[in-house]
Amino acid sequence: MPYLLMSFFRTRTTALGWLLAVALLPACQRAVYQPQAALAPVTARPVDKNQPEDAKMAAEIAPYRQRVTEQMSAVLGTAPVALTKNAGESPLGNFVADLQRERAAEALHQPIDLAVMTNGGLRTAFPAGPITLGSVFELMPFENKLVVLDAPGPVVQQLFDYSARIKMAVSGATYTVSPDGKATNIRIDGQPFNPARVYAIAISDYLAGGGDNLLFFKPLTQRDTGVLLRQAIADKITSLTAQGKPVEARVEGRVK
Repeated sequence: MPYLLMSFFRTRTTALGWLLAVALLPACQRAVYQPQAALAPVTARPVDKNQPEDAKMAAEIAPYRQRVTEQMSAVLGTAPVALTKNAGESPLGNFVADLQRERAAEALHQPIDLAVMTNGGLRTAFPAGPITLGSVFELMPFENKLVVLDAPGPVVQQLFDYSARIKMAVSGATYTVSPDGKATNIRIDGQPFNPARVYAIAISDYLAGGGDNLLFFKPLTQRDTGVLLRQAIADKITSLTAQGKPVEARVEGRVK
């Protein structure tokens, strides 16, 4: 019996000791923990125009630089008159929107009713004279794809309401801006606009996704043509040159 009593008290004392240690352990950890802020050492150096050229690196990239320079300097065609861009209908806007419609029709083997290109989507103009591949990259530096939207009549009406506010031309259509800024007398391929119809629209995937506030296009499903818009522009210029034609476009009164 005395042995059992001693064993009981030893066991209980040991258990109490462990419980007390476990209870106090977190408190002790919180008490002694001292967070220290530290920044990783900076080992990178900023690169700017004041950085001296690394001769070894320059020699390694020289062949690639030469190849890129040759490709970008290749003349694709010639513009007798500058293709300018501006708010409203512009020669450059008409040129790009028209080739979008044409190229999308070829890719999908079906007529395309309309095409849209905003002024902001074109980053620069084509000056008069030779047009190089570099000129096309400056005009369209983005990897935008050419897609087609099947837009029901109410969405097409929203497109023309948007266009009327800035007098933006739409390839394949003409319309009149009323004194209160509304699109009226809308004609598509020469026919009066039919709100009950679905119209195929060639457009960049950026604008189709709601870019430039064309948010009414965003819910529509995009049909991919498999064509990059920049490549479509380059191909059009090359095709005109192969046919002995200059690169030209003009304002045609698509918006009245």
